[in-house]
Amino acid sequence: MVFWVFGYGSLVWNPGFEYDEKILGFIKDYRRVFDLACIDHRGTPQHPARTCTLEKSQETICWGVAYCVRGGPEKERLAMEYLERRECEYDAKTLVDFYREGEPSQPALTGVIVFTSTPDKVSNKYYLGPAPLEEMARQIATAVGPCGNNRDYLFKLEKAMFDIGHEDNYIIELANEVRKELGIAEKGMLKERKLVGSSSRMPHTKSHIPTLQLRLRPEAVAMDS
Repeated sequence: MVFWVFGYGSLVWNPGFEYDEKILGFIKDYRRVFDLACIDHRGTPQHPARTCTLEKSQETICWGVAYCVRGGPEKERLAMEYLERRECEYDAKTLVDFYREGEPSQPALTGVIVFTSTPDKVSNKYYLGPAPLEEMARQIATAVGPCGNNRDYLFKLEKAMFDIGHEDNYIIELANEVRKELGIAEKGMLKERKLVGSSSRMPHTKSHIPTLQLRLRPEAVAMDS
């Protein structure tokens, strides 16, 4: 028995579980969006964070890392239990084809698991949906949870994509807008090839983000990074 899981958010830089192999590559017809609420890692029910999920998007690709877990049922069970606790705000597991870097025509792997979220605010209580860039940046700049602040999650994702050689323009744009909120000089990865640290003080801005009527799930543990 063996399973593969695709990481496109914090799993890229911090898988957090024992794996046997990892491959850099991409999946097709998906793109990253910061449309998912996080209330137990980088935010709270009173001030939810925005974290990364996937949105169907034809003719696009999403770069990331595929991790393989093999070695018997017990090892696989432990890895999957960890992932399900960590990704508890994602309400779906999708099976996708995974393409290795430099081999775009033939999938290297099929049936790769990816944690996704249903883009419906009625059926998925964690789905925030899109918002203007400035509003998203303000929310990310000010949200804090047990794992740390929301902006570090975004900045680490920006750096992780730079480190694997596949910057995401959407992530860079959002990160630079958060830097504006924080009063940090803009130094995007594409321009300076150096990530600005996130130790600046949080601005004293009034949040207009509504409180989500959610409760922390007992299985949700602070482990995302």
